[in-house]
Amino acid sequence: MSQAAAEVTWLVRLLEELGVHNLKPVTLHCDNQSAIHIGKNPVFHECAKHIEIYFHFTRDKVMEGLVQLTYLPTEHQLTDVLTKVLSSSQQGILLCKLGMVPYPHHSSLRGV
Repeated sequence: MSQAAAEVTWLVRLLEELGVHNLKPVTLHCDNQSAIHIGKNPVFHECAKHIEIYFHFTRDKVMEGLVQLTYLPTEHQLTDVLTKVLSSSQQGILLCKLGMVPYPHHSSLRGV
């Protein structure tokens, strides 16, 4: 998430220098509710001392209003089709959402 926040920061600054404005907040979707809570919570708790510096970077970007964190369930994460092993039905659904294949109405491994 911190890498995405860094990319968003760079891209928004570049576009603002080119005259494009009103780009904030940029929504980042995450399927980890704990990471979202840590990113949104401005209070530094004693139990969160071990959190790496890149989580603090993300939290700073949320507090600045540059980034908005939202929950998106794992089964709706489009990037999972590129990064995880999925069932054939879940892979078909995500590929369809990406516009790469037609929606598999009654698909099977035999093609029937």
